Amino acid sequence: MPRRGLWSPCRAFGGGRGPRRVRENQPVTNAKLGEEDARLGRIGLDLAPQLAHENAQIVGIVDRAFDALILLDARDLGAQAFRHAVGAPAVGAASPGPARPGSGRPGVPGPGAAGSETRRRAAARVRLPGALSFRNIGALYVWLVIAVIFAVWAPSTFPTWTTARQILDENAATGLMALSVVIPLCTRTFDLSVGFIASLSAVTASFMIAHGVPVAAAVAIAMGGALLVGLINAGVVVVMGVDSFIATLATGSLIAAFITLMTNDIAITSPKLLGPFAKIGQASIGGITLPVIYTLVVALVIWFVLEHTATGRRLYATGFNPESARLAGVRTARLRFASLIVSALLAGAAGVVLASTLGSGDPQAGVPYLLSAYAAAFLGASQLRPGRFNAWGTLIAVLLLGTGVVGLGLVSAPNWAPAMFTGVVLIAALGITGAKRRALHKGLRFGRRRVAR
Repeated sequence: MPRRGLWSPCRAFGGGRGPRRVRENQPVTNAKLGEEDARLGRIGLDLAPQLAHENAQIVGIVDRAFDALILLDARDLGAQAFRHAVGAPAVGAASPGPARPGSGRPGVPGPGAAGSETRRRAAARVRLPGALSFRNIGALYVWLVIAVIFAVWAPSTFPTWTTARQILDENAATGLMALSVVIPLCTRTFDLSVGFIASLSAVTASFMIAHGVPVAAAVAIAMGGALLVGLINAGVVVVMGVDSFIATLATGSLIAAFITLMTNDIAITSPKLLGPFAKIGQASIGGITLPVIYTLVVALVIWFVLEHTATGRRLYATGFNPESARLAGVRTARLRFASLIVSALLAGAAGVVLASTLGSGDPQAGVPYLLSAYAAAFLGASQLRPGRFNAWGTLIAVLLLGTGVVGLGLVSAPNWAPAMFTGVVLIAALGITGAKRRALHKGLRFGRRRVAR
């Protein structure tokens, strides 16, 4: 009895009216099937990495497109609110004129007018209250409450212009130190050596000037030392792959040892430090000392870079999800490398300002500012731009901390009170920042699910 032919599994590609039969003189053996399966498996293994890479790129493109849609929608709301404020017609609204087809009435708005009008009204109702809400600028309200408390507690000393200037002058260096850690924190990188770098710059500049080196050259040498430390930090963290928390802490210990070797823990003093060098940190313009102006200028530059340049968006992307940012084409390693160098340079500048203000090179000049700097940076991340480290939120936090410390000093609080106040603020800031980051991520995921639907 003749053996029937085997049915072909590729019916969809047969091209005929029915399934094709395999000829009896071409038997299909298990060996051939095994070889075919092995060949297909090898092809799949070869294509798997390429497909995974392309899939990751597609995910990154979708994420960026989603963020761009959110940004464009926000900009559209802001533009509609602005046009409403100046009396200009909203985008998409039809001006009175010819009748819409099918309406039979002149001056009937076009189809996009209803949506634009709704957006305009929503922006007018929500934009300003949201910007002034406690969730957005809660530290500012807390700062005002603290000021009122100390004004009632010490009415003869606290609510004066002298105290206000004292708060600004004493916290200008803190502001520079806090701004120095904002950039690396945007990339989720810690730099715990900034206090030691500031001390190194203060000692180096004071030592050079005391030994007859011109002021400009001494400052340049001090900044060169800070740049060298930044390169070392970047090399250890980015190139060698050591955790930034441990690496920068170790670098700070090495700097402390070098300072002790150079000064024997004795402050460098000299009459030469009271000349032109003192003007860097003690001169004033319009009653405002230069360190305050330096801090404002640095904050303005950081704000512009983070909010209005592609580099700022890439810094934030590196901090939020470094792997996705890398797959999307962002050079995360280069950004982290540069952020540590910028941090070291700003810390070095803060050290030079401290030495000029104090009139001496204190080996421990910058170390006490480390805790305050991080407390201000993390508290600032919960202000203005929830979940993001930003310049103006950091300065608000610096003023809050400075007001509390100066107020405690005016009311003769115990010596441990300022440190306790800063620690409590840091813990609260970390909790608030973490909660807002989680809320932001949940909101983005919810929005992506809605878009997917």
